[in-house]
Amino acid sequence: MSDAIKIFNRWDLSGITVKDPGLQRYLSIKPVIVPKTGARYAGNRFHKSTKINVVERLINRVMIPGHKGKKHKFSSGKDTGKSQTAYLLVLEALSIVEKKTKKNPVEVFVRAIENGAPREELISIEYGGARYPKAVECAPQRRIDTALKMMSQGAFQKSIRSKKSAASALADEILLAYQLSPNSNAIAKKIELERQADASR
Repeated sequence: MSDAIKIFNRWDLSGITVKDPGLQRYLSIKPVIVPKTGARYAGNRFHKSTKINVVERLINRVMIPGHKGKKHKFSSGKDTGKSQTAYLLVLEALSIVEKKTKKNPVEVFVRAIENGAPREELISIEYGGARYPKAVECAPQRRIDTALKMMSQGAFQKSIRSKKSAASALADEILLAYQLSPNSNAIAKKIELERQADASR
């Protein structure tokens, strides 16, 4: 289909499906040319899941990866909160993924999210002044948010004070999650979370 809307005007999204039934309603691959809504749906509940393309959610996450271990020391280079910087970074990362896999990079990214999204997590409940961990199922929207957060933080940690570029680190993180490699930050965190949840049953 030559007339199909392509993301970044490069990759067709029409043939991509979400295989995880729990994420189908919450992982949007709605075709857009420029994945940037400018926070149009920010105040509406669940609208980021149904109306914002998942690539844009990655761009938003890459802008500010968030702190790790209560530390957020760096706010320079690629980690500035500038949307155009994040936009170009994600575009370059997807181009690297396409070059390495010879596949549609958005499809690879969707599979990476499905692989890296945790199914269970821990909460803390209090009985008589003592706190106990309790395993709970992870909500679908939170599963996607957690996978995106872990991917962007993993890429940030690998590229800071390193010769590796941020785009290359993000591409590696997506590819490792796609391959279910424990070297991926998202996969490693998922395994750890689900192991802790299983132990606290």
